[in-house]
Amino acid sequence: MKKSTVLIVDDDQDLLTAVRILLKPKVKQILVERNPENLLHILANQSVDIVLLDMNFKSAINTGNEGLFWLGKIKSQFPHVRVIMITAYGAVDLAVRSLKLGASDFIVKPWQNEQLLQTLEAVSQEAKEQGKKKNPVQLIRDEDELVGRSSVMEDLQYKIDKVAPTEANILILGENGTGKDLIAKALHRRSLREKKPYVKVDVGALTETLFESELFGYKKGAFTDAREDRQGRFEAAHGGTLFLDEIGNISLQQQAKLLSVLQNRQVVPLGSYQGIPVDIRLLSATNVPLKTLADESRFRKDLIYRINTVEIQVPPLRERGDDILLLANHFLAFYNKKYHKNIEGLETDAKQKLKGYYYPGNVRELQYSMERAVIMSEQQSIRGIDILFSPIEQEMPKEKLVQDYPLTTNQSLEELERNAIQSAIDRYNGNISKAARELGLTRAALYRRMEKYNI
Repeated sequence: MKKSTVLIVDDDQDLLTAVRILLKPKVKQILVERNPENLLHILANQSVDIVLLDMNFKSAINTGNEGLFWLGKIKSQFPHVRVIMITAYGAVDLAVRSLKLGASDFIVKPWQNEQLLQTLEAVSQEAKEQGKKKNPVQLIRDEDELVGRSSVMEDLQYKIDKVAPTEANILILGENGTGKDLIAKALHRRSLREKKPYVKVDVGALTETLFESELFGYKKGAFTDAREDRQGRFEAAHGGTLFLDEIGNISLQQQAKLLSVLQNRQVVPLGSYQGIPVDIRLLSATNVPLKTLADESRFRKDLIYRINTVEIQVPPLRERGDDILLLANHFLAFYNKKYHKNIEGLETDAKQKLKGYYYPGNVRELQYSMERAVIMSEQQSIRGIDILFSPIEQEMPKEKLVQDYPLTTNQSLEELERNAIQSAIDRYNGNISKAARELGLTRAALYRRMEKYNI
């Protein structure tokens, strides 16, 4: 309970004061609110674990069971939040109804302080134990929402809405850092399996020996370190969604085992001969282009057909226009809160710099750059000089060279690159750091190219 944030919602100021004094040394943070109309806003902007909610308020919803109304709102929008109902002695029947609607417990006022603390401790412990049971299932949270208003993102949102309620297996394609993981979570959240488990596995990182034990599970004694039965990820996702990330990187042998499970709809744990039926909706993702994936020397076509009833292409950040600034402001707000800063926004040169960059690392690289800018900035707003892109070296993309410095007749790409580098150096009067940033290169990479072209 000491790590929990508790919100008390009651229109009795004396009760709020008393509970705040009682709980302050017992919990991580205590929030109080008299007006239930502000409840959802608080939950959207604060990480709350438990809500103590009164059953009756002097509000427009004059039915005598306003608490049930707000309980429904909380459980529909913030299902991970635990709710304890506060009720008067004569309304215990309503409190019992609240349990059927998702409340974790109720407490009758006036109560003994020890009774309230015991109830909170029990609910907190229940949440902790349930969290352990759900591991490795990843809970969907509000911050997983997709951010973007560009036309390509509108098309993407439309496609997600269209296919999410179906049982179709989805293959998510896109470059590294574009947010394929968020697309998978959005598909699950908008599906008919929303309230069932969502399990993610980075299959590209699994060795041949770990692949079967992680996905299909094993029985005690199946190998040297198998000291007890272990459930595989397919079983953990039963009834829900299984997301296999980086599926383009698994071997042909692993593909054959995966195909067998998808065809038979059952897994056989290591050390067992008994198949276990599984009911999962499969989502897969890869940064490998579909044409490359279709090469049978690399990937089985029969498996592609199994995982790819519908494909979703996630656009790179450079094709998302003003979403760049929208995302930058989103990350600015997030890291302002995380690092207790109060940076007000982006200056004009910062906006120009963000919009002019190529983003080989896509949204992930933008997030990294904004986090660093927030940490290092000592001003009231982010300036262009505060923004540094990833030091991980990237080759300057040929398509960007052609876009920014169009080819002339009989001009090679090498000549184009040399001229682009020379122009950038001249424009900044020999300032290598500024020239490198404009070209999307590190200083070391730019020096190597200068040496290559005798600049």
